[in-house]
Amino acid sequence: MEAAVHGLLGLRSALDKQVSIEILPTLRGENGQARRESMIIIHDTRDQTGKHNNVTDYLAAQGHTVIRSKMYVGDVALFENQLRCIDLKKDLNEVCGNVCQQHDRFQREMLRAKELGIQLVILVEHGRGIRSIDDVEGWVNPRLKKNPRATTGATLAKVMRTMQERYGVRWEFTTKAECGKRIVEILGGGE
Repeated sequence: MEAAVHGLLGLRSALDKQVSIEILPTLRGENGQARRESMIIIHDTRDQTGKHNNVTDYLAAQGHTVIRSKMYVGDVALFENQLRCIDLKKDLNEVCGNVCQQHDRFQREMLRAKELGIQLVILVEHGRGIRSIDDVEGWVNPRLKKNPRATTGATLAKVMRTMQERYGVRWEFTTKAECGKRIVEILGGGE
């Protein structure tokens, strides 16, 4: 319990340091009020603008409010409960870059989440038959054509499993078309 309280205080302290907040428009009901079932979702300002338009478009169409603000870990979370955060990855190539070239930075983020008691879900928008880490083993990295020493699917799957065990992150996979819906489900919206 003490670790969870400390984690919340550390997260609150980190969130208090946020500088700017940009609220994206949401759909309103007939009376001008936000839909009752809508959620307020934070989307990290450090995530490249336009990279996940499919997600922000889906959330807005469903009546959810998206607030752009700096986040301590991950890219997306519920405003009122940031103990579950989602780190969005556009495909397995981005995951490769994070776990290979940017390993230290990625590792620090996972460690921060673990220390604060935040469940970090890494949601990969790869599609094309990738639904689990087991499927990643069979993935053929397109970079292998130019560089035979590029990361293989089997190696990437092994690294992902290690990170899952060591830091408690959860790997989830989806398609680009289903990503917004999957985010709402993971954050507890169920739809």
